[in-house]
Amino acid sequence: MSLVAELKGLQRKQVHSIWASYLGWTLDAFDFFLLVFMLSAIAKEYGTDIKTVSEATFLTLAARPFGAFVFGWMADRFGRRPIMMIVILLFSLFSFASAFAWSLTSLFVIRTLFGFCMGGEWGIGASLVMESIPIKLRGPVSGLLQSGYPTGYFLASLVYFLLFDAIGWRGLFMVGIAPAILVFLIRMHVDESPAFEKRRHERPANPIGELVRNWKIALYLVILMTAFNFFSHGTQDLYPTFLKEQHHFDTKTIGLLAMIGNVGAIVGGISFGIWSEHIGRKRAIIIASLLAIPIIPLWAFASTPVMLGLGAFLIQVAVQGAWGIVPVHLNELSPALVRGMFPGFAYQLGNLIASRNGPIQASIAESHGGNFGLAMAIVAGITVVVLVVWTAIGPERTDVDFLTEKTN
Repeated sequence: MSLVAELKGLQRKQVHSIWASYLGWTLDAFDFFLLVFMLSAIAKEYGTDIKTVSEATFLTLAARPFGAFVFGWMADRFGRRPIMMIVILLFSLFSFASAFAWSLTSLFVIRTLFGFCMGGEWGIGASLVMESIPIKLRGPVSGLLQSGYPTGYFLASLVYFLLFDAIGWRGLFMVGIAPAILVFLIRMHVDESPAFEKRRHERPANPIGELVRNWKIALYLVILMTAFNFFSHGTQDLYPTFLKEQHHFDTKTIGLLAMIGNVGAIVGGISFGIWSEHIGRKRAIIIASLLAIPIIPLWAFASTPVMLGLGAFLIQVAVQGAWGIVPVHLNELSPALVRGMFPGFAYQLGNLIASRNGPIQASIAESHGGNFGLAMAIVAGITVVVLVVWTAIGPERTDVDFLTEKTN
C-alpha cells in the first residue's frame, strides 16, 4: 500500500494524535528558541556578555532530563494525554514569566523551571503518537513529528523578524504563552494511546528498575542522543548570534536566514523519515549525517547573505534529516512498560550532557577573535563522525508491534 493510501486510511482519532504531538513539539521548540534570538539584547540590558547569558540555554537544557523522567513516569502511570496537557500548560506559563525577570539570576531560575517542564513534552508526545498509528507509518510520522522542532524555530524566527524591533525581548517572551491554547484542543479531540489503555490496569512498572534492567540499551541511547543534541544545538543555538555579532546583520536579515534554515530542516526531517521505511533507521541517520560534511564550509564560512542562506538550508536538511528518525527509533528500542518515560529520558539525558554546547561554542569563538563560524564548524564536524560511528554499531528494531509486544 502506498504512503498516500496509508495516510488516507488513518482514523480521525489517529490524525488528531499526530497533530497534537506535532504541535506540542512545535510550540515547545518555539518557546525555547525565542531565547536564542535575544542573547545579545539580554546581555546588553543586564550589562554582561553573551557567554554569560548563554548559560540560560545551558540551564534550560540541563533541566530537561529531570522533567522527562518525572513527567514520563507520570505518563506511564496516569496516561499520555493528561500529562501532556499539564506539561504544555506549565512550559507556556514559564515562558511568559521569563518576560518579568528582574535580574539575570531570576531569568536563569525561570528558564531552568521552563526546561524542566519542556523536558516532559517530547517523550510523551512521541509515545502517544507512535502507539496510536500503523507500523508502516511510523517512519513518515516520525519525520513529521520531529519537524515540529524546526517548525517551532521557524515560528520563533518569524516572530523575531516581525516583532522584536517593536516589543523587545520581554515582549517576545510574553508571546510564549500562546502554546497554552493547544491544551484545550487536546482536551477536546485527542484520545489516549491504545497501547497504554490496553495496559492501564496492569501493575505500574518501577521506572528505576526498568532503567537498571535495560541499562545497556539505556546507555547506548544516552550516548546516541548526546551526539544528536550536539548536532542540533551546535548548528542552531548560536546561529543568530553568529549572524549578528560576526556578520553584523540586522533583525530582518537574521530572521530571514533562520527561517530559510528551518525550511531546510522541515524538508530534511520529513524526507528522511519517509525514506527510513525503505532503507532502515540506522542507514537513514548515517546518510543524512554524512551529508553535512561537505556543507559545513559553506554554512560556517560564506560571507554573503545568499550563500549563507544556501548553507543554512542545506546544513539543516542534513541535521534534521538525521533527527527525523529519532522519535521512531527511540520508541522502537524502548521497553514497553516505560515507553512514556524511557525515550524522553534518554533523549533529555543526552541533552544534559550536550547542554554545555552554547558556552563551549561561545568560548571557542571568544578565543578566536569572535569567530562563531569556526566554533560552529568545529562542533558540527566532530559530532558527525561520532554520530555516524555510534549509530553504525548500535541496534535497530523496526517490526515491533506496540499493542502485542511482550512486557517481560
